[in-house]
Order: sequence, then C-alpha cells, then structure tokens
Amino acid sequence: MPGSEEIAVVWFRRDLRLDDNPAWAAATSERRAVVPLFVVDPRLLDAAGPFRRRQLLASVQALDYDLFERVGGRLLVRIGDPVVLVPQTVARYQAGAIYWNADVSPFAARRDQAVAKALDAPVHTFHGTLVHPPGSILTSKGSLSRVFNAFFKVWRRTPLDPWPAPGDAVVLDHPGQPLPALDGPSPFPEGELEARTRLEAFLAIVDRYDADRDRLDRQATSRLSVDLKYGTLSPRAVLDAVGDATAGREALVRQLAWRDWFAHLLAEIPSLPTREMKPRYTGLAWRDDPVEIAAWKGGFTGIPIIDAGMRELRQTGWMHNRLRMLCASFLVKNLLVDWRIGERHFRHLLVDGDVAQNVGNWQWVAGTGPDAAPYHRIFNPVTQGRRHDPDGSYVRRWVPELAPLDSSQIHAPWEVDPAELARRGVTLGDDYPHPIVDLAESRARALEAYAELRAARS
Repeated sequence: MPGSEEIAVVWFRRDLRLDDNPAWAAATSERRAVVPLFVVDPRLLDAAGPFRRRQLLASVQALDYDLFERVGGRLLVRIGDPVVLVPQTVARYQAGAIYWNADVSPFAARRDQAVAKALDAPVHTFHGTLVHPPGSILTSKGSLSRVFNAFFKVWRRTPLDPWPAPGDAVVLDHPGQPLPALDGPSPFPEGELEARTRLEAFLAIVDRYDADRDRLDRQATSRLSVDLKYGTLSPRAVLDAVGDATAGREALVRQLAWRDWFAHLLAEIPSLPTREMKPRYTGLAWRDDPVEIAAWKGGFTGIPIIDAGMRELRQTGWMHNRLRMLCASFLVKNLLVDWRIGERHFRHLLVDGDVAQNVGNWQWVAGTGPDAAPYHRIFNPVTQGRRHDPDGSYVRRWVPELAPLDSSQIHAPWEVDPAELARRGVTLGDDYPHPIVDLAESRARALEAYAELRAARS
C-alpha cells in the first residue's frame, strides 16, 4: 500500500459522477491511490420521501458500477453518522488528505464542519455542484445581490474557476456495506450515462425552450434538475453543452443562474428554510386550515390544474416548474397557508427536492424572499391552465373524472351549467369536488392580509 501522503479519501455526496468532478479529479491527480467513499446517513434517508430515496440509492449504485467499469475499483459504502465514519475511514486507510464537494444547506454545513474538526488530515473542498462558488458573484459594493437580474449580469461575465483535470490514481477496492434495498424503481433512469442521455435528448429541443417551457401538455423541459440534484451531471457540463446561440438556449442558461443564485443566498443566509428573508412579512396571519391543506396535498381542491399537479407529485415525485409555482401560489395566497408547510411537503416528495431551490422558490412565490417578487402577485389557476394546457390533456391525464369535459369546460367546471355537466357524466360534489375557495374572494383576502401586515410594519 502506498504511504499515507500518497493516499486520499474522496467523500462522494451530491456529486455522484466521475466526469467533471473537481474533488475526484484533484484527488486522482494529486495522489497515487484513492478511496471512494459514500456514507449513507440514516437521518437523511429517513427524512427523504420515497422518490428521492429510490433515486439516491440507485444513483449511488450506478456510481459503484461506473467505478468498477472505468477504473477497476469499488465504492466504499458505510452506513451511519458521517462525523464518525468519515474520520474512521481516513484513519483506517492512513490517508494523507480527504476531498469533497461542498454543499450549501444548513445541515450539510454543520455536518461538514463537524467532520473537518474530527479529522487529523487536511481537507480539500470544491464546489462541483454549482457553476460559480458562493461568494464569487458580488456587486460593485462587495455584496450578494438580492435582485436576480443584477446577479445574472455579473454571473454571466465572471470567468469560470478552473477545475483540475483527473489523474490515474489507483482505486483501493473495498465495497464496504451493502446499500439499503430499493423498495421500488427509481423515478428516473439513474447514473452518469443516463444523465448524459437526457442532456443529449434535451439538446434536440432546446431551441424551443423559451417558447415551450411552460406548456404542461408537452415534454418541453430538460428535467435535468434531477441530475443536478444528485450530481450525475455537473451544471458546467450543461452550460457548456447548451451555450447561448439561441433564445431557447439563453433561457436555459438563466435557469442555471437562478439555481446558483438560490444556492448562494442560502449559503449566506442559512435561516432561509425557517424565516422570511424580508422581516416585514414575519407574523402574517396565516389561516393554516387543516382540511384545506389536506385537500391541497391530496389533489382534491376542486381547481383542476392544481389537483392535476398535486396528484402527479403524489404519484411520481415530479411536477412541472410552472405547476410548482401555481400550486405554491394557490396554497400561500388563495388558502393563506404558511409557505413553510408547503415547502416541507414539496421537499419531502420531489425527486429533485433541493433545499436551496425549494426554499428560494417558495419564498419567491410567497413574496417574502429575494428579487422583485411582489406580495400581490397571485396566479389565477384557471387562466394559467387555459394558457399552458389549452386542450386540457394534462388535466385529463391526472384528473380522469373530468376527462369527458371539453377544453372550454375542463379548467373551470363550476362555470358550466350543471345539466351540461350531467350530460357529460360529471356531477360536482359527487364525481369531483366543488372548489374549496372562491378564487376572486380568496385573492382579495390574501391581498388584505398582506396589506394589513405591511401597514402595521410601516
């Protein structure tokens, strides 16, 4: 076995790939031998919903296969507390250093600090899950902008930090413990090769992304958020493959910048998952009606486009981004439910559930977070449904009890004459619920609640 200074441990976390991985590249180029490590933390696994759990475990298994096929080694799997197991692994292999890609969630930051404190070996960290690392995109005054467009201008002109090139270090082969058994298939085909396949498929339609991305009845988005969540694909690889030659490609690049921005904000403000970024909105008079919350979670609100989205989420772990905004707006504004309740529900079920992205978007919808997201922005789900699912095919798929209705009826069945509904085999209150709120009245109620709080704080 090589001497300790020639051995390194690479701790994989949200970077389950070998290509374009700065931590892996640095270790394999700077050391003669590496130990690839993944620690299954039961706390995180138990907190994950079924879809994220399956996708994670399948992706870890795929990394193990890739290691064996490409470099002839195996992934060392340990199950337990990383604060204990990571230092144990470094000591066991007498490693002279450890490498990992940092994360921005408050939990990850606390964990990594505790691991580093328990180690006797130096730690080398990178930000292989982002295009630019936190703290690198600042205003002329040296601060992180709270307005996206200002952030984006700096983001676009900032050169990429160079990432190291991989080397040919030997992989010390020990598979460790078996992974927990999967209780079902992963929602998306797992692994680095499948991620590249999804990227290639998206490149065939990317030039229409700006025009089609909000259509719920078409496969017009990249769905690469799953790969970026688990790191089976790097955001830099997406940026490089997409470029900015057309409006569609430029629109996708902006999404990568939004992703970086929310991560940078969470790194700077770790209280974002629990507290409003704008203190003036703390203490809003939330209703938090448990019956209405249950109807929202189950997809039985009586608002077809909302119910379709929530049922897809419940059954698959996936939801289109436009629908995420609509369903969040309906919960927070029309039902006046605390955004934290919805954020936790989404994060639990979404296969791509990511703390920074989920919290950033929920606070944006609630009007409590960054950017010029006014509190009075309230999406009308009927208008949105008619615009982005014009013939109702998406609603028919997930709310089949409304399938007999035509495109002019399906997004607002309560507006249709009951006799006409009955002729088509639909009875509100029997086959499908009446709306749990009046959209216009609930909108006015939300505006009043926000205005009262703003007046009290002025």
